[in-house]
Amino acid sequence: MIADPKLLGIDLGGTTTKFAIMRPQGEIQQRWSIQTDVLNDGNNIIPNIIDSINHHLQLYQMSAKQFQGIGIGTPGSVDYQTGMVDSAFNLNWDRPMALKEQIELHTKIPVQVENDANVAALGERWLGAGNNADNVAFVTLGTGVGGGIIINGQIVHGQGGSAGEIGHMTINPQGYRCTCGKRGCLETVASATGIVHVARDYAQEYAGDSELKASLDNGDDLTAKDVFDLAKQNDPLALKVTDVVCNQLGLALSIVAVTINPQYIIIGGGVSNAGDFLLQRVQESYNRYVFSSVKKTTTLTLATLGNEAGVIGAASLILNK
Repeated sequence: MIADPKLLGIDLGGTTTKFAIMRPQGEIQQRWSIQTDVLNDGNNIIPNIIDSINHHLQLYQMSAKQFQGIGIGTPGSVDYQTGMVDSAFNLNWDRPMALKEQIELHTKIPVQVENDANVAALGERWLGAGNNADNVAFVTLGTGVGGGIIINGQIVHGQGGSAGEIGHMTINPQGYRCTCGKRGCLETVASATGIVHVARDYAQEYAGDSELKASLDNGDDLTAKDVFDLAKQNDPLALKVTDVVCNQLGLALSIVAVTINPQYIIIGGGVSNAGDFLLQRVQESYNRYVFSSVKKTTTLTLATLGNEAGVIGAASLILNK
């Protein structure tokens, strides 16, 4: 048995890779990050991670033997048997990459690999808004919309690894075209880019007084945060846009709730920084659509860990294996 065992969580992102050394009780002891070098077809990413781990273990005077394992959350599609990442386009990986094999070989520490949205779900479930409940769904509203489903304490992968792809639930068959090729995915309205798309669309038809419309007509660069900030100031067009977004999100979450009836559905990602303003409106819509007995047992809540959910969830992979 390792004395005072350590976990190493890694959150591999398209711009930054974050690391955290943790104790099994959830205490973060050390943290650092490096830039993710996606140049050279992404071939520098794995060697950079290995160098960073070995350098920091030396720095902290630690050895591989002190670690129970390394958990890694990565974008893209993961082969859970081999720890290979089949492809991850925002890392410039258009071919399988031996993430687990390479890092184990060069650090001598066992490695577990998981999809990044799933590790964020594990992190929120363990030390965040999920209160370590057995059944939790997590939806992350960022550039896209990701999701993770935990049943009986375990991530649900599904037959082909696509379980929990909440962002690609069709909520409007006549809706916007999604990057996946379908129409009307939740991602096309509830992601940061989707919210701006809705705002531009509605601004064309809107004839009243509105700072949001003036800004769009001006050709200003607008973000989802700008839309929500203006809605909080009662801008009429911004309120219309946030009503559409929150209505569609509430509908999608009511379907998730009636399908798996988790204790918590946690809303995270950059868009969730709109806080209670977002949650209250999503809750109103959710209440309209959800099956009554599910309403009593499934709670909607906001994520609490922010950018740390990924490293914390990655580390917890070692506890759950």
